[in-house]
Amino acid sequence: MTIQLGFQPEDFSLRTWRAVAAEFIATGLFVFLGTASVISATAFFTANQVANSPPGPATIVSIALAHGLAIALLVAATAKISGGHINPAVTFAAAVTGKMKISTAVLYIGVQLLAAIGASLLLKAIIAGPMEVGLGVHGLNVFNPDVGIAGGGLLDNQGGNGAGAGLLVEIVLTFVLVFVVFATAFDPKGLAHLAPAAIGLAVLVDHLVGIPLTGASMNPARSFGPAVVANIWDDHWIYWLGPLIGAAAAALVYEFVFLQRGDD
Repeated sequence: MTIQLGFQPEDFSLRTWRAVAAEFIATGLFVFLGTASVISATAFFTANQVANSPPGPATIVSIALAHGLAIALLVAATAKISGGHINPAVTFAAAVTGKMKISTAVLYIGVQLLAAIGASLLLKAIIAGPMEVGLGVHGLNVFNPDVGIAGGGLLDNQGGNGAGAGLLVEIVLTFVLVFVVFATAFDPKGLAHLAPAAIGLAVLVDHLVGIPLTGASMNPARSFGPAVVANIWDDHWIYWLGPLIGAAAAALVYEFVFLQRGDD
């Protein structure tokens, strides 16, 4: 494993810029679809429920399906152009294992974050103010029409009022996602043709588990865009540190345990 720095003129070819453009479009679409699903599901399924109640099964399944199907479609659309990262944590994992150059990773992460902000601004322009519910922002132990849908108090009274538990949740959820990414998309012997479906299922399952706990980010861009536009930063550090630790751990485990096969 060799980490590639890049930063040479040839590292910024037309092919690189096409890949960057694909990441911008795909990440923007993913954040828009994901956050819009949170607002739509919350408005629909809580119309006749008590305000501030935790998300019900129908809400959780609806949001999980929207995120999982959206990422599966967008990975399939961009896999041959940019690798279909659509997530700074995936890009970070690829960079630390030498799967891509640091220079390209910096470009990817930059446009992923810009796309997330743009998607949240677009959603804010579409949705009526009283129904924005925080634009789908992530948070711990929060279910409030003014903040968004994220938790139902399951992490209350844990370390740091749930912050420590929330961090562990995001580490584990992201580990699952990135392990699947490496096993299917990055492993030369993996089932690459099934990667979009497998990654989409990983995101879907992670959401089914994580929505009542942390909102199930696994993706700093997905958390960052709504936080910037809604100006809600409660426990935001968790949605950077958790995914980056989980992604790096999964990438390094797969790299040294499964990719570098001593018996091959």
